[in-house]
Amino acid sequence: MRSGSKTLSRGQVSRYAIGSLGTGGFSTLPGLVLVYYLTDSLGVTALAAGAIVTVAKVWDVLIDPVIGGISDRALAHTGTRRRTMLIGGIGLPLAFVLTFAVPAGLGPVPAALWVLVAFMLAATCFSLFQVPYIALPAELTDDYRERTRLLSWRVVMLTVAILMFGAGGPELRALFPENPLLGYLVMAAVAAVILGFGMLTSASVAPQRPLLPVRRGSTIAEHYRDGIIVLRESQPFRALLATFLLQGLATGMMLAAAQYVARWVLDDETAVTQLFVALIAPALLMAPVWKLIADRTGKERAFRMASALFLLATLALTAMVWVPGWWIVAPVALAGAAYAGMQTLPMAMLPDVIAYDRTEQEAAGTGGANRSGIFGGVWTAGETTGMALGGTILTIVLAATGYLETTAGHEVVQPAAAVTGIGISFSILPAALMVLSLLTLARYRLREHDIVGTSA
Repeated sequence: MRSGSKTLSRGQVSRYAIGSLGTGGFSTLPGLVLVYYLTDSLGVTALAAGAIVTVAKVWDVLIDPVIGGISDRALAHTGTRRRTMLIGGIGLPLAFVLTFAVPAGLGPVPAALWVLVAFMLAATCFSLFQVPYIALPAELTDDYRERTRLLSWRVVMLTVAILMFGAGGPELRALFPENPLLGYLVMAAVAAVILGFGMLTSASVAPQRPLLPVRRGSTIAEHYRDGIIVLRESQPFRALLATFLLQGLATGMMLAAAQYVARWVLDDETAVTQLFVALIAPALLMAPVWKLIADRTGKERAFRMASALFLLATLALTAMVWVPGWWIVAPVALAGAAYAGMQTLPMAMLPDVIAYDRTEQEAAGTGGANRSGIFGGVWTAGETTGMALGGTILTIVLAATGYLETTAGHEVVQPAAAVTGIGISFSILPAALMVLSLLTLARYRLREHDIVGTSA
């Protein structure tokens, strides 16, 4: 199946990009506040809070390849991926509100179970939208550079979403200092409206294509088998996914640690807003710049540059372990400039990998079947794994260094070891993961000349 045109209209680009209000918002706000909500408002232990987030994300990882296969079958049956995206766009806002609607007075154990069930439901709805959303660029255009344009604007909207949810969410919560649980609920309700708007708007861009022959009787096991097959057969996909997963670990850990850095390193719970502004403002400006760099040097070289820049920022942040202070805003801003490239470029490279895979299948005489949903499912599983395990590693560090959980309205004094652990989780550990990601990125060998002309 081929895209009917190479140049995308402004409407197509903008509607696709608006979907990142949903993906960016859901990826950002729970990662920023959910563990903190559990440990410092519901009285759940750090390890239990980490387990809740991890279980929900493991569930997400398990269902992503299945949803990828379902999305491909829906495309074959109906000619579009829109229906699956709509289900996710309607369900996620409702489940998101439920996650932060734990009744006051509920004990830590039932509160933990409430959050676990609601967050698992939210993760399921998110996957129903995200997996086909990731698959769309390879179907919207066949042009190598047009994909970079499409994904660049997506990342612009992604950075807007991160700023809106990352800075605005805690600010909404802070409007209710006497009733933190109400603050979280109001925050979730406002966020849910924006999530739904972004996801439902973006679903409208899913193209309508001619129906394809459908392989009948696909089982869950076959969906997993298909995911394993694309991993085995596509070396560029393995290298790109491994890189993105490791970088997701690094950024996920920093995202989860940001609220703790604000409270215990900068001694100001609301400082998380300033940290997010420092991170996202440069990213918002740099997304178009990374596109220009990619057009000149190639996507893979530009991605390597962005990753190296982020590594430098995390190395600079390691000094906060010994010399905490507001100076950390500068390296955070540098990380923000790099983060725009770390999002734009691999997401623009993924459709190239999918197009190249289709061409390789045709050359092998297997018909060039559309496996975009399968690639999207495996990719989303890897991305989710990275972000989830980042938060999990943080909770392990917190538990190992003696972090003291509490409930809303009660104050504690953290031991020095716990504050040091927070600093390490925001700097040294992410830096180590970035080094590993540069090693896996070196194994990505797909270049523009391998892609151009494959879709003609």
